[in-house]
Amino acid sequence: MKKRLLLLAGLLLSGAALAATPWQSITRPIPGAPQAIGAFANGCIVGAEALPLNNPAYQVMRQDQRRYYGHPDLVLFIQRLTMQVHNLGLGQVLIGDMGMAAGGRFSSGHASHQSGLDVDIWLQLPKSRWTPQMLLKPQPLDLVSADGKRVVARHWQPEIASLIKLAAKDDEVTRIFVNPAIKKQLCADAGSDRDWLRKVRPWFGHRAHMHVRLRCPPESLECQEQAPPPPGDGCGAELESWFIPKKPGSGAPVKRTPPPLPPSCQALLDNHLL
Repeated sequence: MKKRLLLLAGLLLSGAALAATPWQSITRPIPGAPQAIGAFANGCIVGAEALPLNNPAYQVMRQDQRRYYGHPDLVLFIQRLTMQVHNLGLGQVLIGDMGMAAGGRFSSGHASHQSGLDVDIWLQLPKSRWTPQMLLKPQPLDLVSADGKRVVARHWQPEIASLIKLAAKDDEVTRIFVNPAIKKQLCADAGSDRDWLRKVRPWFGHRAHMHVRLRCPPESLECQEQAPPPPGDGCGAELESWFIPKKPGSGAPVKRTPPPLPPSCQALLDNHLL
């Protein structure tokens, strides 16, 4: 208990860590059979794996933040998707945040990514590999117009639509969050092959990346699955509702106090900090 109190006090006293969470003190995966626990926005993970940082098909950005851990199924998905993109010659895939070594809540940047089943993938496919300096401080490419109603034509490339479609067609993927304007462009270009669009969900922000979420692994009995997306391709009235001017105060979700951790996650955290 004394060690735990000293650690928490250290986090509070550090100016750089005023908003830190205890999960950031766990720098290595918790040993054990892989288990995604709790909800995507309130959970943790046992037996996480680090995504290999050196791979010809992708590059991992901001490696200094150590947000490249996830359930083994997520690591396999990333490797599977990026190899497809590589084999098609679409470009280099840029991997953003996955999760921390034991999952849990970030100090900033995400409400989800907590149970090892989420990954951000940037919506740009450079033809050549980025330098270490570029990866350390990457510059996102905003694909959405200032008014939020359409994609920027000079930035939108068919390869980006192919990347999203390949991810959505993966059986392990349940949702992909993109900006409503990006979803609108995908709907316009999809043609008759539209089933995959059901998984692509409009959401606030996401102007330069897609947020991919996997289903709960069958062996993760404490993982809380989301309900399936509504039927259909989501390209009609549901999508158009995102472009109706909102009343003041009814825009992006309001930040709320995090709910209590699942008991297994609280026990994991307590045991680690003792």
